[in-house]
Amino acid sequence: MPERRIFLIANFSIGLLAIAIIAAPLAQAATADRRPNFVVVLCDDLGYGDLGFFGSQVIQSPNLDRFRQQSLKLNAFYATPCCSPSRAWLLTGRMPYRAGIYDWIAEGSPVNLPRSEISIATLLRAAGYATCHVGKWHLNGRMDDPQQTTPGDHGFEHWFATQNVAEPSHHNPVNFYRNGRPVGPLTGYAADLVADEAIAWLEHLPAGKPFCLFVWFHEPHEFIATAPEYLRLYPHVDKPERAEYYGNITQMDAAFGRLIQVLDRRQPTDNTLVLFTSDNGPANRTKHPYGSSGPFRGAKGELYEGGIRVPGLLRFPGRVAAGQQCDEPLSLADVLPTLCKLAGTAPPADRAIDGADFTPIFAGRGIERQRPLYWQYNRAFSPNKVALRSGDWKLLARLTGPELKPAAGQRPGELEIQRSAELSTFELYNLADDPAETTDLATSQPAQLARMLALVKPIYHEMRAAGPDWPAWTRPKGWRPAGSEGAR
Repeated sequence: MPERRIFLIANFSIGLLAIAIIAAPLAQAATADRRPNFVVVLCDDLGYGDLGFFGSQVIQSPNLDRFRQQSLKLNAFYATPCCSPSRAWLLTGRMPYRAGIYDWIAEGSPVNLPRSEISIATLLRAAGYATCHVGKWHLNGRMDDPQQTTPGDHGFEHWFATQNVAEPSHHNPVNFYRNGRPVGPLTGYAADLVADEAIAWLEHLPAGKPFCLFVWFHEPHEFIATAPEYLRLYPHVDKPERAEYYGNITQMDAAFGRLIQVLDRRQPTDNTLVLFTSDNGPANRTKHPYGSSGPFRGAKGELYEGGIRVPGLLRFPGRVAAGQQCDEPLSLADVLPTLCKLAGTAPPADRAIDGADFTPIFAGRGIERQRPLYWQYNRAFSPNKVALRSGDWKLLARLTGPELKPAAGQRPGELEIQRSAELSTFELYNLADDPAETTDLATSQPAQLARMLALVKPIYHEMRAAGPDWPAWTRPKGWRPAGSEGAR
């Protein structure tokens, strides 16, 4: 039987006292013993077309295939074009430029998620949730610098993480930290190690304690290492590197399947929301340029759909209809207000929250946004550095002034360049008619262009002035990033 589709219209530091106030339960909150649990699974560089139910004809993902049948398939789920900004967007519900997360963060960089930012884990922990983060972090430059924040500083009572990629590869990594202490060399593959830690934490939780678990896999970001049993699944692939990439996704799928199996055995599934997604589009400038953006233009590091539209699955039995699809535009920024709503706590009232509560989609309704979906990435590979989506319409814009090349460091004078640039040279697309962004309507639709410009200009100027200036930092001579393509 063909799937029924849901077509929705988009309308579009901290003191203890402050934490207590922002985390105070709302009047209509559910009782503590029935507050839902949350599991947020984030892959690294997984493209929109890298899974069978999003279009891949080759990659095997049996556990995610089964999970998809239990879930709502999110056809228009968005990240940012780049790793660290996406993670800040998810944790805070705020544009990463507000926190000074302008680009991916290299090992050794002074950039980190400021203590003044309030994460969803901080809010939920203050409301009585157990909180855990396992896997990649990538919101600091060093795990061992007390001046830089770690997952423990942003609400996670237990954490097991790497600064960026698993080094030297996904096999036998040496750079994990657990609750602030280096773990040392480990034996095994990153996906399994991350899933094992999450499972061990789940199995030691007090019965009935609501929890929030973030599982941020390293796969399929380079440097890729894939176990032989998964490589053998792709004997007819033309290149060993391609088989390694495909097998790496299957390896992640197996780890995800073990996690879901334990989760379902331990917890009532009708009271646990699980979100599965990715941090950006697929990398295409690497040793493994085999990720797929599906039907979309562009890839990681770009503001075309292929760089920011990512696979999304949402399972919440009893609340979200299984096996259906949703075309409502949603984003990582929406996670914080949504989980707050479900947990019966409030987002911070003393700052702008850019995401929106998406619980109305559970009942087949559109969500109401205070502001449109907006992206800014001054170091984008694409000529466009700013994007905005409102309904079916998407605007892209270039910036005036010197172009900032892709790089992890911040050099003297670059913040001034960023803060003086103006919007210019616009592209306009109707994503309902043209999801591949092939026909620029900026000239033929002047009224629509004017409407979109009126929306984007105040947001751009707000973001342009936001965020701290970090100490200038450049990669030392001879420095080699922890992963390829600058370890983005």
